Amino acid sequence: MKNIIVEFEKKRNSGIPISVVTCYDFSFARILEKSQIDVLLVGDSLGMVVQGHSSTLPVSLEDMIYHARAVRRGAPSKLLVVDMPFLSYQISIEEGIKNAGKLMQETACDAVKVEGSSGLVLELTKRLKEMGVPVIGHLGLTPQSFQTLGGYRIQGRTEESQYELQNSAKKLEDSGAVSIVLEMIPESLGKTVSESLRIPTIGIGAGRHTGGQVLVLQDLLGMDESFHPKFLKKYANLGSIARTAFDTYHKEILERQFPKEEHSF
Repeated sequence: MKNIIVEFEKKRNSGIPISVVTCYDFSFARILEKSQIDVLLVGDSLGMVVQGHSSTLPVSLEDMIYHARAVRRGAPSKLLVVDMPFLSYQISIEEGIKNAGKLMQETACDAVKVEGSSGLVLELTKRLKEMGVPVIGHLGLTPQSFQTLGGYRIQGRTEESQYELQNSAKKLEDSGAVSIVLEMIPESLGKTVSESLRIPTIGIGAGRHTGGQVLVLQDLLGMDESFHPKFLKKYANLGSIARTAFDTYHKEILERQFPKEEHSF
């Protein structure tokens, strides 16, 4: 069984970038199990991608456990990280410890991910490390706090906010975080933060100089043809391919071209 701390240290020391894909289900996890992708992340973005909500806030701890179990069954050998959803760790240290432990116990994940760098998050990260629970931080655009950040927009544009983010990253590292996700910040800031830390950073819209990159599976496969953020590169166009397949299936049914003899008992 791989150890996420050891694997991340190897990557950081050798300068090899870490590839991360956000995955939510067994079927795609089974495909990823046979891929060269380093890490699977079960993100609370499932609230939008899978459940159809407008934010991550409605996602529950039970939702995360359900999807993480499915992903683990599909990809038993991959490093697996699971988001701690909104209100699963912000209420108290004790509540955060209990819920992080529940995630580890019930999903067999290798690390949990938390957003921000408040005093509570820093203390929770420290306590979880002492208990043997690896923690990944998340700075920049933190989706659970999008309402107080003015929406889904680039962070770290001002000199003050850049200093704050650099300081937050250092505090998370000192508290025991094994990695930090940097989301939607200027490339120069992503480079500065990444070079200042001993732990790897994972970027999403944070430029070319982070220690790795993460994209949502459905986004990189082009399943939402209307979604075109600047940070996204689509490696396939499954949305149009799937629609063509569905329409062809419909047409063949109307024309009684399916099923044929070879599809019948």
